[in-house]
Amino acid sequence: MLSTYTSYDLIARNMLDSIKRTSQEAITARDSAYYKENIGKITSVDEFLDDYRLYSYAMKAYGLEEMTYARAFMRQVLESDLTDANSFANRLSESRYREFAAAFSFAGNETAVAQTESQMDELIGLYTADAGNTSAAIREETRYYNIVIDQVTNVDQLLRNDRLRDYVFTSFGIDERTYSYERIRGALTSDLDDPNSYFNTTFGPQISAAQARGQVALDELEKLQSRDDSLVKIVNLQSTIASAEANRATLAQEIATLEAENGDPEIIAAKREQLATMDASIATNKTDLATHQTNVAELDAVLVPRTQAAARKTALVDEINAQNKIITSFSAYQELAAAFEFNADGTLPAGTTAQTAENKKTLNEMYTFSNPRVTSEAALLNRSYYESKIGSIKTIGELTSDPRLLSYVKVAFDLNGVTIVKATIEQILEADLSDPDNYIERTGGANKEKYLALRNAFNFLPDGTLPEGQPAQTAAQTKKTNDGYMVHYNDKDDAADEKAISLFRSQIVAVTSVSDFLSESSVYTFALKAVGIDPTKVSALTIKNVLMSDLNDPRSYVYTLRDPRFVELAKAFNFDKQGNIDVPVLAQSQAEIVVMSKAYVTEKSRFGTDDDKKAAEEESKYYASQMEKIESLDQFLADQRLVNFVLEANGIDPEGVTAEFMRQIFTSDIDDPDSFVNTQPERAYRKIATAFNFNAEGQVVKPEDGQIQTQRGIYQTIDSYIRQIMEEDAGTENAGVRLALYFQRMASTVTSPYDILADDALMEVFRVTFGLPAEIANADVDAQASMIENYLDLQDLQDSEEVRKMIVRFAVLYDLENAPFDPVLSIFSNSGSAGISGDLLMSIAQLRPGGI
Repeated sequence: MLSTYTSYDLIARNMLDSIKRTSQEAITARDSAYYKENIGKITSVDEFLDDYRLYSYAMKAYGLEEMTYARAFMRQVLESDLTDANSFANRLSESRYREFAAAFSFAGNETAVAQTESQMDELIGLYTADAGNTSAAIREETRYYNIVIDQVTNVDQLLRNDRLRDYVFTSFGIDERTYSYERIRGALTSDLDDPNSYFNTTFGPQISAAQARGQVALDELEKLQSRDDSLVKIVNLQSTIASAEANRATLAQEIATLEAENGDPEIIAAKREQLATMDASIATNKTDLATHQTNVAELDAVLVPRTQAAARKTALVDEINAQNKIITSFSAYQELAAAFEFNADGTLPAGTTAQTAENKKTLNEMYTFSNPRVTSEAALLNRSYYESKIGSIKTIGELTSDPRLLSYVKVAFDLNGVTIVKATIEQILEADLSDPDNYIERTGGANKEKYLALRNAFNFLPDGTLPEGQPAQTAAQTKKTNDGYMVHYNDKDDAADEKAISLFRSQIVAVTSVSDFLSESSVYTFALKAVGIDPTKVSALTIKNVLMSDLNDPRSYVYTLRDPRFVELAKAFNFDKQGNIDVPVLAQSQAEIVVMSKAYVTEKSRFGTDDDKKAAEEESKYYASQMEKIESLDQFLADQRLVNFVLEANGIDPEGVTAEFMRQIFTSDIDDPDSFVNTQPERAYRKIATAFNFNAEGQVVKPEDGQIQTQRGIYQTIDSYIRQIMEEDAGTENAGVRLALYFQRMASTVTSPYDILADDALMEVFRVTFGLPAEIANADVDAQASMIENYLDLQDLQDSEEVRKMIVRFAVLYDLENAPFDPVLSIFSNSGSAGISGDLLMSIAQLRPGGI
């Protein structure tokens, strides 16, 4: 009979081969194959518990076969939310239950969301970056345009260059989606002074017709308004006349009474003068009344009935707006024609470029101002405009009647509140600061300092003019105004961005489908702008199809657009093919991130301080947040901090583990027994490889829907089952071998003496190793714990070499205690690999008083 150590060593020396032999045993292979093939078909806890073959297999894998009967108990374990410290499994002292629960997904740890926090932060980052990069983009597009437009020799070169065309269209507000090539080309080649040019023959008549229709509508609208005004006047005048006539009658009676009583002649004369004035006023009002009555009568004859007037006015306003829109639209073609120098045939006059320097400068400004944001480029143009105009300003009215100057001043002094109107600025500039009751003192309130700064930045007199010989501003005052403008020019946009971000954050949580996304304008507009898509230039149907695309399928709709912006948009959200929110497609699922994080904290804090645990928890937060951003194996391996986290969480020292080695691990075929990962002695690499969603090419793929066990859970269960069977088989002839193998497997999980006391097998190994009598089990539990700490430094159990030494000692003492067998004699009865090593002989010597 072989010694316990020899039998153990035959298995442990090449654990991979030992496990492989066990896995190939007929019954084990059949049971494992059944589990692997059928666990994916299970969709509920009931189905799992009812399939005894699957259920018992899993229970045995995690060393829980003695609890197989306790189905109600195990249901609570499986349904536990391991992220909840108070869940059923987390309240149990035995860690095997938590490991068992972590191998399955019955608790529904995966949550369907429109966006993860990481996706949201990334989209907001894109939105912020897009806002910040707008100026750079404008500069680049302007630089490109100014160079290339001078190289254009005919109109078709302009229209067929996407960037040039987009620059022109954006500047003139022409819709890229609906434009007519013929019309644009015709306008660009038109001579506005030629009555036979394309513009004058095509657009001219339409503009004239629109102006005529608009004027007709405006005339009718004015008549309707005139009738309404007259009707109001008639009512008011009739009331006024009636009241005046009553007052006249009273006054006339007073005069008659005074005359009858021979009253004071002067009083009578005064009252008669008053009566004459009243008569004149009444006569005037009656004349006005007659005029308005005539006006109403005449208008009634040509206008719709008064009961239909309100609806008609609304229709006329709509008509006027529609005609103005036509005029504005066609006027853009007129401006387009004026901005370029093309001949009627599309060529350029000899020696000329497509635009004059002045026209090109104007177009550059139009492009800059076409952006809804006030960019730094726009701010510089506004400053230049202000400086060019302020020197010629002579009155406050001239300043405030120019909307661009007025806006500049308001921004410069941070006076952009809705209550700050043109009149407010005028009254501030007219304020007489020598008067303690001036406008600023009376109304300034919280804005008083800003009002004063504005007033002191100009030299106007209280009457709105300038002192003789003085400018509206000195050079120093203009500089102060410019400095203020350059500080505040983007305040409004920044505030709008903050509001948009806040609104997006609050609204996206309520989005549960693509339909919700499309209908919530604050979400829709924000998301599209963030990835650089103009919401006005793309259809909702396109966005719907993009969001419902399968990013794992190269033939899906989003890739047919051949535009990375749409791919970016699709990646930012989690919708399925039906348009409902889905579980995020991550390099590692949310549940696996939780499992990995818990393992890391356990490894780092097993014998550490509270600070060590806190540091590990902080590192776990980093891991969780970063893993949500990983989109490929390359990206993962490039972050050594993440790789180290995974290795240490699985008890592997990162030292010496290269990126290329990890790449081979992740790209191995887990089902091929000869693949790289399956030939590694360290089985934890299998657990690592199956804990991620990388395919053979290193891309992130979506796991199959409805799985109640992840790939990691499946292979971990199978590996654990085979290891259990191997240990059982080893123990059929020698229970000591099974104990040794079990101790080797479980030693690194021990964190306190109570872990040993709670596990009969571990306690037996400890007792035998240190030659303690079986009766110690009758001692007080705390006394036993103290004894374990006296005999054993628990941290040594994290060192594989120390564990090996303990197993050697255990094996020798176990044989001495349990068999009529002299382990020393086996040295002479065995040879080769089956013999007792020199280490064992030394250990035996150390067990005997005085040595050998």
